[in-house]
Amino acid sequence: MPNFASRIVRFALKLLLGLFAALFALSLLAAALIVLAFSLLKALITGRKPAPAAVFGRFQQFSSQGMWPGSAKRENSGRGDDVVDVEVREVRVDRRLP
Repeated sequence: MPNFASRIVRFALKLLLGLFAALFALSLLAAALIVLAFSLLKALITGRKPAPAAVFGRFQQFSSQGMWPGSAKRENSGRGDDVVDVEVREVRVDRRLP
């Protein structure tokens, strides 16, 4: 009989912990949906793009310049616009750091 009672108690505890885990997961999902709704509402009121859309828009902007594998490479017409020629000089610090 004690074996049967311990099985019932263990089953009840597993069921209770499972219900708490499901409640926690649903509350996280509800919180995420509320944050998403407020983010979209803010974007509608201010007229600005939501932050994730702006980030992925920047990724697309740079992917057309050939910075990502498999993207179309930008043609350089031999002008050397990407190269900056500077004169090298040494920077010396005369005083000691504290």
